[in-house]
Amino acid sequence: DVVETQEHYKSRWRSIWIMHLTMFLSSVGFSIVVMSVWPYLQKIDPTADASFLGWIIASYSIGQMVASPLFGLWSNYRPRREPLVVSTVISVAANCLYAYVHVPHSHNKYYMLIARALVGFGAGNVAVVRSYVAGATSLTERTSAMANTSACQAVGFILGPVFQTCFTLIGEEGVTWKLIRLQLNMYTAPVLFGALLGLINIILIFAIFREHRVDDMGRQCTSINFEEEGIFGGLDQDAEGSIDQVAVVSVNFLFFVILFVFAVFETIATPLTMDMYSWTRKEAVLYNGIILGVVGIESVIVFMVVKTLSKKTGERALLHGGLMIVLVGFFILLPWGKKLPNIQWQEIKNNSIPRTTFSEMLMPFWSLEAMQLSSNHTAEPTGCPVSQSWCLNTPKIYLAQYISSDVLIGLGYPVCNVMSYTLYSKILGPKPQGVYMGWLTASGSGARILGPVFVSQIYTHLGPRWAFSLICGIVVISLLILEIVYKRLIAFSVRYGRMQE
Repeated sequence: DVVETQEHYKSRWRSIWIMHLTMFLSSVGFSIVVMSVWPYLQKIDPTADASFLGWIIASYSIGQMVASPLFGLWSNYRPRREPLVVSTVISVAANCLYAYVHVPHSHNKYYMLIARALVGFGAGNVAVVRSYVAGATSLTERTSAMANTSACQAVGFILGPVFQTCFTLIGEEGVTWKLIRLQLNMYTAPVLFGALLGLINIILIFAIFREHRVDDMGRQCTSINFEEEGIFGGLDQDAEGSIDQVAVVSVNFLFFVILFVFAVFETIATPLTMDMYSWTRKEAVLYNGIILGVVGIESVIVFMVVKTLSKKTGERALLHGGLMIVLVGFFILLPWGKKLPNIQWQEIKNNSIPRTTFSEMLMPFWSLEAMQLSSNHTAEPTGCPVSQSWCLNTPKIYLAQYISSDVLIGLGYPVCNVMSYTLYSKILGPKPQGVYMGWLTASGSGARILGPVFVSQIYTHLGPRWAFSLICGIVVISLLILEIVYKRLIAFSVRYGRMQE
């Protein structure tokens, strides 16, 4: 073990902040085009339909789910700079491909699908980022560093649509450079901006990022990733001992549940408010965008607060509290009153509920709504459609319930997110964490794919009472599992008696 010098300390934290930037850019790469994917797809390929849009949106999470364990495995055996640079280069190339999907004479929609899947594949580097942050911090630093990482990710998701809005000023036509066949418009400018940020990130990784590793007590040590004067050291003796696999699997399950219920929360917002409050499509997108923006700001504040709070209560207690808050948030959403929502009376050609394809289930509701709005020039019917049979007997969810639920879920989700990553990294201890972090990221990506599928089917066929009751049941099961494994969710060094909890 080597005593850490001041110079090493500064270099270590500079490298951690480069990882925070990488996480920020990864989330910006996803969110910066979300609002414009459908109109751009219509522009470049009129043959694309709503079901194909569902696959394009899902392709990001699928790509990330596949790539995360691979990049994690790579980072276990080689300097992390390698997978970080390669993944960022893939993202830059994918963004450039997205800007050129208008060029081919046919099959343009497939090129867009490939581009978004590759952006997601490049975003698999979040497993490398989190494994590095975990290995480069002591136990006392870990929660704060993980909170900052999650905050940067959240800020990226918030600012992505803001950047997109700014680029709409360029317009649909924009400027064309015929020499390189590049159209710079409101659809391509955001991804080219993302590519530029990626290039800056690569430069910073080469210029500033250095491999660092400290043990749970903060002592400098070497690992297989450590590169200095061409020497690669071995893992120190603190790595001796086996990882508690029950704790690992449990945290993976809890993390899946956390991202699953949040994906449901995001997906259900637009159709729920349209059905319950007779909002038009435009009003639902606008009002929910404002609400989700406020929830995003709330989440960033929570990320900052938990750093201090965890020192007093511990990560396990905060995770338990966060899940309880999420449970209360969904419980409040259950229909309790007697007043029924306004019914959308209209001519129904088929009394049965229309069949939904798998790819349509993957697509966010607002995308389908936007598509239907663009093709409907008549007065827009509002209220709960009678084709959803539950509308005739399910009580209305009041606006106060909905907003209260948003606030509670926006409070509980970031707490659970940070505590899951922090506990997971502490359980793994000095072992190489790349693959394990890859599986955790993959479980989160899978949850973001399955969440919309689940809620679209249950909500459409059975209504909010069943949808939110099942979510409450899932959260209760996760709380029971947390209680069962509570004593096992301890740091590796504490488990083997090298440190006091």
